[in-house]
Amino acid sequence: QVQVIESGGGLVQAGGSLRLSCAASGLTFSNYAMGWFRQAPEKEREAVAAISWGGGSSTYSADSVKGRFTISRDNAKNTVYLQMNSLKPEDTAVYYCAARRGPVYSVNYYVADLYAFWGRGTQVTVSS
Repeated sequence: QVQVIESGGGLVQAGGSLRLSCAASGLTFSNYAMGWFRQAPEKEREAVAAISWGGGSSTYSADSVKGRFTISRDNAKNTVYLQMNSLKPEDTAVYYCAARRGPVYSVNYYVADLYAFWGRGTQVTVSS
């Protein structure tokens, strides 16, 4: 049974940092591209960042977080991370981790339907 579990969310002041973790089990982790999505109240879910399968040599991120968020993976720990710096109140959302068997590219990493497995999310709240 595949499980995807996020952790690391919380309350932080604007300008602060958080690191989200996502642990996956029940799958061959290196065979999966991993993505982070978020959903704010009354807004649609949006892609934040993704990392390619294998060694994670390719990463992709939304324009709204470029230069502030970094995605990485540790295959030995079956874990993907999202380092979030210079947080803004508009980053407040529930953050979800997702796994896709196979590759993602710049033209499709943001397509939620491509990801087969999802976590339940972790809340990130940024106060002004």
